[in-house]
Amino acid sequence: MARPPTRLERQKRLKTRALPLMAIAFVAFIAGAVQGCPGSPNRDLAENYAEAWAAHDYAKMHSLLSTKSQEAIPLDRFQKRYEKSEGMATLESLDADEAKGDETNAVVPVTAKTLAFGTIKQPLDFTFGSDGIAFQNDLLFPGLKLDEELTRTTQLPPRASILASNGKAMAEGPSLARQHPLGDAMIDVTGTVAAPDADSDTTTNLALGFSPGEPTGVSGVELAYNGRLAGKPGGTLSATPIEGGGDAAGRELGTGTPQKAEPLKTTIDVGIQESAVSNLAGQTGGVAALDTKTGRVKALAGQAYSFLAPPGSTMKIVTATAGLENDKVKMDDQFDFVTSGVADGREISNAHKEVCGGSFVEAFADSCNSVFAPLAMEIGEEDMTATAEKFGFNRPPAIFDAEGTEAVGAPVPTIPVPGEYNNELGVSGIGQGTVQATPLLMASTAQAIANGGESLATPIVFEKDLLPDVKPTKVASKETVADVATLMVAVVTQGTGQAAAISEAQVAGKTGTAEVGPRTGGEVDDEGDPDLVEDAWFAGFAPADKPRLAVGVMLIDASADGGTVAAPIAGAVLSSGL
Repeated sequence: MARPPTRLERQKRLKTRALPLMAIAFVAFIAGAVQGCPGSPNRDLAENYAEAWAAHDYAKMHSLLSTKSQEAIPLDRFQKRYEKSEGMATLESLDADEAKGDETNAVVPVTAKTLAFGTIKQPLDFTFGSDGIAFQNDLLFPGLKLDEELTRTTQLPPRASILASNGKAMAEGPSLARQHPLGDAMIDVTGTVAAPDADSDTTTNLALGFSPGEPTGVSGVELAYNGRLAGKPGGTLSATPIEGGGDAAGRELGTGTPQKAEPLKTTIDVGIQESAVSNLAGQTGGVAALDTKTGRVKALAGQAYSFLAPPGSTMKIVTATAGLENDKVKMDDQFDFVTSGVADGREISNAHKEVCGGSFVEAFADSCNSVFAPLAMEIGEEDMTATAEKFGFNRPPAIFDAEGTEAVGAPVPTIPVPGEYNNELGVSGIGQGTVQATPLLMASTAQAIANGGESLATPIVFEKDLLPDVKPTKVASKETVADVATLMVAVVTQGTGQAAAISEAQVAGKTGTAEVGPRTGGEVDDEGDPDLVEDAWFAGFAPADKPRLAVGVMLIDASADGGTVAAPIAGAVLSSGL
């Protein structure tokens, strides 16, 4: 049996074990002292500021300033100064390295990638107040000094052509002399190039390399994909002395060479586009035509995606889908022949107070408000909104990428959300009240029915980087949309849309006539009803059995109802595509 260790031996063992622990503690103490020494918090502030700038988080950048600096430059002005600086530099991205410095200064090496002037590697120099970063002019761009500002000379390459789907140029030539070899009908798609007006986003144009007042895309594809068509600008970015200070020669920060972009190919079918424009014939309104299988835009005429209006009874495509899908109605249901129905606590008349009813197929074909307004009440707010949103309501049109949609200011088609119908659920089901749509959306609604219930984005170009970020959406079961397609065929064979019939194929569709208010200075009839301004609509597709083309038509302040004036335009456009 071993003897127990003596006291001296135990003390030696404890000392031996303690030495590594003491070494670790000493290293930790030194590290803590280094981290806690003056200058480290300021370096962290500088790094956080640069990282926030890289993420365009101007609010966070502003919050890192000293109290005195925050009071001197409010957030809104602070952000505008940075956005102007970024636009001047055509800044695309920032990447910040580790900061160096002491208790009063810090330097953050930054790599700035620009569109026009290459990659610029310069430091950001920070100074500090008592409780944060002191904002100074040199923080507006890497490499600037206190008495300098950014200036530049830029040169744009020749503007790229815009092509139809067959490869022929719809728009070509320099910005100041744009030509349209396929005729003026293509301008409804391409848009135009001109000097920007005072309300244009000058910061965006600046960031694309355009000088103030320089011709730029102002509408259509020319505007939506302005940066893509403009190509890569070149020139020189300089740090130039602010008036009254510094070296008058300035300093070069970066240079680049202009590079022309490749032609931009669109999905437009020349023949269908010509038909859409010629049949719209200068009337206020719009026409949109889509490929039913891909959703791609085949034609746009007039205000096809840029003007919202109540879609009238074309909305009954959505209401019928919601009713059938949620078991609120069946195809063989029968309805009384009446002149009106009750919904939203009030009486809603059929068009021209006509007697309307019979089977659900007949009620759809004859566009009975007396059936569909009460049906919307049965469907309910939740399911009515949910179904409409699957078709594309309450979201931006899916024609351009996000930047392009924002650039053209394309409005969002709307339907109330649950809790906000304000006793207008019934009239929403017949496309009145606050429901708002475009011809493009109603063409897309017809496309979803034609495509077995799958609603697709409606892109106008082929390039993947320029496509709208919208995934396919299932609007209803195949059985439901097959029934809705049957209803739409009845509209053209026996109902209000017979003027849309064509010899090439069976058309399926829905007419619409939206009452938008009394006509200014209009007369009142014998029954006391005012002369109303009415918009005429049609949405449909063909062939009904093997769909290829969907169409949406809208005429503002039309001369007659949708079945009389919008349906023939739709038929002509469908005929041209088949």
